[in-house]
Amino acid sequence: MGNPFTLTFGKKPTEYIIRRENIEEIESNFLENPARCQTYLIRGVRGSGKTVLMTAIAKEIAEQSDWVCVDLNSSQNLLDDLSYRLLDECEQSTRILDRGMDISVAGFGIGFGSKSDRDSVSRCEEILNLLKKQKKRLLITIDEVCNDQSMKQFASQFQIWLRKEYDIFLLMTGLFENINAIQNDPQLTFLLRSPKITLEPLGISQIARQYEKALNITKDIAVQLGKETKGYAFAFQALGMLYYDSEKTSSIEKILDKMDEYLDEYVYKKIWSGLSEQDRNVVMQLSDDKAVKVKDICEATGMTSATFSKYRERLVNKGLITTQQHGYVELALPRFKRICEYYL
Repeated sequence: MGNPFTLTFGKKPTEYIIRRENIEEIESNFLENPARCQTYLIRGVRGSGKTVLMTAIAKEIAEQSDWVCVDLNSSQNLLDDLSYRLLDECEQSTRILDRGMDISVAGFGIGFGSKSDRDSVSRCEEILNLLKKQKKRLLITIDEVCNDQSMKQFASQFQIWLRKEYDIFLLMTGLFENINAIQNDPQLTFLLRSPKITLEPLGISQIARQYEKALNITKDIAVQLGKETKGYAFAFQALGMLYYDSEKTSSIEKILDKMDEYLDEYVYKKIWSGLSEQDRNVVMQLSDDKAVKVKDICEATGMTSATFSKYRERLVNKGLITTQQHGYVELALPRFKRICEYYL
């Protein structure tokens, strides 16, 4: 058996902690008839497991006989990509548009005639009408969305399709700042009302149980490793993978040093580059191991409490700090400060 842990983003690893509460919330909303809502946003810091969660939901919904699921590429023109993905689902290719062919796929006929110049919206709508006649629902998933022109055009058209009462659903993932930008865009007001899920850290007890079983280690060591991850999904995978490969011949300290390299290379460097200078000043006053008084941070940075509250809110929204104890803040990501100190 190979290593059950992986660092491949978006791929569901063998050792995977299911966020069943999140899955059930979204599925219960989408699968009701009529549905309570038709859009959901999943937001979180890099490496928190957004893509894996979305993939798990899409897979379960796709198993329903009355659902069709398509994945869109956020780096492409979304409306064009949707039209192509829908055609793929119907087992067609775009050459059919040019050859003027009519075919019957999955129990219904789709005819495009000789209209090779039709735009993406009209192509999509013809298939949406056919899906509606077949009483099929469509789920669209988009990973790592950005508030760009393509997203604005797609979301505006999606809103039109909702008004036309198509059974069409949208599930998107994104970083905190990107999801917030999309929801607050005046052109995308309907997304402001869309429910969103903010990914919380995985439970330390859940991580420890999986480590104990997968790595064949004692409960005490499993709990120690679990605490080192702080519930961060990427750290859970990285530490598990490294410990598994070490075959217990390396000390935990050496394994954690190697984990730092992975955290640095894959996620923290990108997170750090997205912080302002003052954000970084605040982070450098925090501790990897304990909560720090807000009063001490204000004194060290020369901020007033009112000024600091703005940065605190922003860093909370980015998923970098937590405020579980009144008057204190704490880093949410494991070993973040000790790694980021090398960026200065």
